[in-house]
Amino acid sequence: MLISEEKLRKLLLEGGYMKENDFDMTQKEAAGKTIDLQELIVEKGFIRDETLGRIVADEAGYDYLDLKKADIADITDEMLQHIPEVVAVAQKIVVFKEEEESFKVATCHPDNYPFFKVLEQKTGKKAEAYYSTPFDIQQALKRYKGDLMTEVKRLIRELEKSPTGAEENVVEFVDLIMEYAHSNLASDVHVEPLSEFAIVRFRIDGILHKVAEYPKKQLHERISSRIKILAKLRTDEKSAAQDGRFNYKTTGGSVDVRVSIMPATEGENIVMRLLIQRGKRFSMDELGLLDHDLKKLRAAVQKPYGMVLSVGPTGSGKTTTLYSVLQTLNEPEVNIMTIEDPVEYEIEGVQQTQVNHAKNITFPTGLRTIVRQDPDIVMVGEIRDGETVDMALNSAMTGHLVLSTMHANDAATTFPRFLEMGAEPFLVASSVNVAIAQRLVRQVCPDCKESYHLSEEQITTLKEEEEGLVSMIKEIAGEKEMKDITFYRGKGCKFCNETGYLSRTAIFEVLEVTEEIRNLIVQKESSEIIRRKAMEQGMSTMMQDGVAKALKGKTTLEEIRKVAKT
Repeated sequence: MLISEEKLRKLLLEGGYMKENDFDMTQKEAAGKTIDLQELIVEKGFIRDETLGRIVADEAGYDYLDLKKADIADITDEMLQHIPEVVAVAQKIVVFKEEEESFKVATCHPDNYPFFKVLEQKTGKKAEAYYSTPFDIQQALKRYKGDLMTEVKRLIRELEKSPTGAEENVVEFVDLIMEYAHSNLASDVHVEPLSEFAIVRFRIDGILHKVAEYPKKQLHERISSRIKILAKLRTDEKSAAQDGRFNYKTTGGSVDVRVSIMPATEGENIVMRLLIQRGKRFSMDELGLLDHDLKKLRAAVQKPYGMVLSVGPTGSGKTTTLYSVLQTLNEPEVNIMTIEDPVEYEIEGVQQTQVNHAKNITFPTGLRTIVRQDPDIVMVGEIRDGETVDMALNSAMTGHLVLSTMHANDAATTFPRFLEMGAEPFLVASSVNVAIAQRLVRQVCPDCKESYHLSEEQITTLKEEEEGLVSMIKEIAGEKEMKDITFYRGKGCKFCNETGYLSRTAIFEVLEVTEEIRNLIVQKESSEIIRRKAMEQGMSTMMQDGVAKALKGKTTLEEIRKVAKT
């Protein structure tokens, strides 16, 4: 580390970025897991990577370089050849720009003068060192990996030469796929057999991208067997579904992988879900809630009892929202316990339990045990049956703050869903503090973002298809004419793989249970009536939240129309 941990502690505490207890716990966790302390502080969300980088560089007296804005995609193979990959990884250094008599390097250790001296002697050029954060260096070092398709083709050629042997090539192939999936921030890996070929697809930012294909007949069974071995599944079973998991260590960290194998007409279909083992500290302020919605959520979670629900379809970021609440509430004075399936992120100071059906640890049985453990705050991974509903509602009524998720299309539908599972209306009305519905939308790539105005033809089409959306856009934009409203999109660049999008954010609607809403729940009114009343009381819908984010350049109008249907 460029500055001492004690100096870093002083800077962050004096700057108000961290509390003393938070720093000490994070420092202890980093030491126990041999993780870079600075990187872990950023991962846990106490401070932005760029902000911490500038603080460290200023304190040490070096120039700071934000590699995210320095065209990492333009780093050439010739530049990388100056420093072998094994050395670059060990020294945390990368060449990012080369000139006639000098080259510029980004590193976590700009004070490593002996190394720079050797580098200058080897190349005959002067080295100019800039300080970059461990995360930025890690992202830049991915350039050493080259092109996935090229590597896959090379391995496939090797495998085809030896259709029954060369098992090490099968191992290398699976390792390569996992390494690239992790480095590209994929949430899922799909290995799908077709008639002649099998294809590999990564789900990145919610969208599936084909990354490789290989001859099915020669290779698919061997690749399937390798994955089964990793997940401790039966390799001789090919006609039944199997579920397993394994831990995979990449150059970027440790990943927990859940494996699902399903027999299909063309062979075994494999889907692997990637879960980063170390938990990020999500801040409620960084979720992207509108100010008045954030105020509602803060008020709800500060109550000593009641229920806070995050609702939406699978993969909509519900658990992330609840983790942000847990992190806010995680103080030494309170006992927080969870029952989850799976435990997606580990949180220091929170007692987290994994559902295990083989050991009879389910949501109902786990929750029944948790309430005997003197908890102040309880998180139930998902409410999906009547028994869990009854226990969660009763826990919320008897002095516990209960956090949970549920599958529902919008916030208002939460309450009829409770009643469908057999809950008493008065219990639901008395227990629920707030229901948060959400979806994930892709964000515009900051490197290739551009502004534009809709054409007359686009405006006409939009009016014909979604007149209500047009009115909403004009209202949120301050009653401007559609032709004068500025929207944003990504042109596509190397940094975002030519998609125009990079990462995702959430759009929300936050329904606060007021006295009027409680009366409607007790009367078993429909979700539509509850929704209208909530909107009368100031609730912003997911579509309204999405339009506001599109006008600010965080996402695109097309993405909002696709994800948040009117």
